[in-house]
Amino acid sequence: MIFKHVKRSRPESMSAENEINMPMPTGFSPRPRVMRFFNTPRIVGRMSVVGEKESKGPLGRYFSRCETDDKMGEKTFERAELRMFDTAVRGAVRDARLDIRDVDLLISGDLLNQMTTSSYAARDIGVPHIGVYGACSTMTESLMIAGAFVDSGYFSTVVGAVSSHFATAERQFRYPLEYGCQRPPYAQWTVTGAAAAVVAKNCKETERFPKIVCAIPGIITDFGTNDLNNMGAAMAPAAMDTMYTLLTQSGYNVDDFDLMVTGDLGKLGSDILRDLMRRRGIKLGQNYIDCGNMIYDVYQKCYQGGSGCACSATIFTSFIMDKLMKGEYKRVAYLATGALMSTQSCYQGETIPCISHAVIVESPYGGKNNG
Repeated sequence: MIFKHVKRSRPESMSAENEINMPMPTGFSPRPRVMRFFNTPRIVGRMSVVGEKESKGPLGRYFSRCETDDKMGEKTFERAELRMFDTAVRGAVRDARLDIRDVDLLISGDLLNQMTTSSYAARDIGVPHIGVYGACSTMTESLMIAGAFVDSGYFSTVVGAVSSHFATAERQFRYPLEYGCQRPPYAQWTVTGAAAAVVAKNCKETERFPKIVCAIPGIITDFGTNDLNNMGAAMAPAAMDTMYTLLTQSGYNVDDFDLMVTGDLGKLGSDILRDLMRRRGIKLGQNYIDCGNMIYDVYQKCYQGGSGCACSATIFTSFIMDKLMKGEYKRVAYLATGALMSTQSCYQGETIPCISHAVIVESPYGGKNNG
């Protein structure tokens, strides 16, 4: 099954190439970066929680839990995000038929200062915690580290989790909602949601679950974008670097994947990525799509689509994992991307450094063209 592409409009006078005056990519590092997991850690539990807007999008029926109130009965949006995060972690553990006391380690992150949401949630959950920050790439970062810990035998059960909230992220990185700032046509909409996945060691009891076969840590990439609203253009070069590494160092080619998914470049950013990959001699086909272009319908007026830690994470732990569990997808490349600016850096004239981490996940029924 190939997910139907959502048609979103590109702003007038804007093309994928001239939007950021993109030079021909040069200086690609041949440094070996593929991490192969020979004990193939399994994803044995997951949960996705989204807000009302996300539940009305094309993937609404796949999410584990859909909230109807973005404050969820709490006094602040920050408390609501914390509640979503806690719900996702505990729900993923229950889905794995485990108790929270069975979890060896929680690896998590979010968008707020000092990873407020995940740190406060870890305080209440009460298991060892490693906080990671990769902005919208945090879910693949968490899965990569969790896979490494489990594959090496240091831990048996590790949870990777993320969250984001439209209201909290807008208040921190752009403007408070009360300001009523008009959004430019190349902007994206931060997803309100949280997601968690339980990664466990490969054994007879877990062999029926999807497995993480390898991962690729990203390299910080910066092509000079400094517009806080234009995340797709800023992150596309980072996605290109990691995807090119994947296709030149792992032994896989584009056709080996049922789905290659990035998150979250949106419509404009994914068009730029296609152009950048084509310049490197690789044509992305219909099996490539971006999560930011999947989560909302055009009528929801989210411009270039979704963004935020929870965008790709909720889609991965729901729609994509469902397809992997059923064998409809045999092998998926999941490349999440993150813009690593601070709340003040762009106002001080700095450009936006970005990163993309990748994990390759296979169905328990075998990888594509591999049984």
